[in-house]
Amino acid sequence: MRTLAHTNVYTDAGGQLIERSFRLTVVSGPDAGLSRVIEAGTTMVGTHADNDVVLTDSTVSRYHLELQLRRDGLAVKDLDSTNGTRLEGTRVGAITVTAATRLRLGKHTEVALETADAPAPLGEFAGDRFGGVIGTSPPMKKLFALLARVAPTDATVLLEGETGTGKEAIAEALHQASGRALGPFVVVDCASIPRELIASELFGHAKGSYTGAIADKRGLIESAHGGTLFLDEIGELPIDLQPQLLRALEKREVRRVGETRPIPVDIRVLAATHRDLRAMVKSGGFREDLFYRLAVVRCDVPPLRARPGDLPTLARFFAESFGRSPWELSPALLADLVRHDWPGNVRELRNVVERALSLGTLGVDDDLAGGRAAPAPAAAAPASHEAILELPFKEAKAALVEGFERDYLVHLLARHKGNISRAALEAGIDRNYIHRLVKKYGLDVERG
Repeated sequence: MRTLAHTNVYTDAGGQLIERSFRLTVVSGPDAGLSRVIEAGTTMVGTHADNDVVLTDSTVSRYHLELQLRRDGLAVKDLDSTNGTRLEGTRVGAITVTAATRLRLGKHTEVALETADAPAPLGEFAGDRFGGVIGTSPPMKKLFALLARVAPTDATVLLEGETGTGKEAIAEALHQASGRALGPFVVVDCASIPRELIASELFGHAKGSYTGAIADKRGLIESAHGGTLFLDEIGELPIDLQPQLLRALEKREVRRVGETRPIPVDIRVLAATHRDLRAMVKSGGFREDLFYRLAVVRCDVPPLRARPGDLPTLARFFAESFGRSPWELSPALLADLVRHDWPGNVRELRNVVERALSLGTLGVDDDLAGGRAAPAPAAAAPASHEAILELPFKEAKAALVEGFERDYLVHLLARHKGNISRAALEAGIDRNYIHRLVKKYGLDVERG
């Protein structure tokens, strides 16, 4: 079975990376003065010599206490000890400690638990890529240093950045660089699952739990057992389903729809969003407790316009991935790529490069000439159906949908000689939506 590094890493309010640990100190009893830093995995406390912290108090059980460092603090569990574990005089079975706490073990021993967090320096990142993600610009080197630091841990990571910046590729790279690399990498696209199916898709369902449930089904969370669960576009998850997800993440267990039996899951959680979740929390669109559960480590994925120095390298990389020589991309085209604003980010760049190679426009692409804005990603869609089928699922789906949108819009507007009002009336859609599509695809039409 895999071996995991359980050291918890998180970012505090100031954005500094912190490595979490606790210190146990015996403050009274026959072992007063004994101290130990609790860092990774599970720490056992008791009188038996096999324990990590061995006490000599005869009123303490052989295996008295279990301590486990977690993202949300130090989990303390009494192991059915004879004389119990007490907090302020009350016997406790299991608690999670997040600040300085004193516990009495047995009749004579008191221990203090205190946080011993320390800054975790990132250092310099030496390479030009993290997994399949490429970059040598300062923003990317900073991001790679952070990713490399947290990848071996089980810390939950929230990737924040614009659409098309490569958040899914980063999530997969984190998975591959972790101790879970041999386990599954399960992607949940919260934006694409129909609302009425989200609970069944996430948690699974029991046979007969609703009409059409003809067999038991494992949910996506359960399918990620032993690996990584990637919650893409988490900001699109309906507010009424967020408590169920929060419970699953806190307890690391799921209940299939129609069942009461919990199923334990061993998963690492990664999430991504193009939305401002903090603003959504303030407006009531996203639960604050779920936000903090996901934002253990927050990674800002920079847009392409913030890393122009990476554009030639990325363009040549994409050319090679299409089976072409990177030197087919002319210096003039590369210079125009650097000047473009790239609203579609890396996904748009990939499509522009593919179209340039497919259509033979290897000089200055007409769509970029003179510094004018290039069409959004869909206008640079792959040249053939076969090429689309070679893309990752999300990109292929987006290319097909966007290709349909553009073709439908072109034919619709042609029938109405570019009159947007008449086109909107025929199509049964709002004219403002057509205006947005016209702008998106760079079409020159009458604004009716």
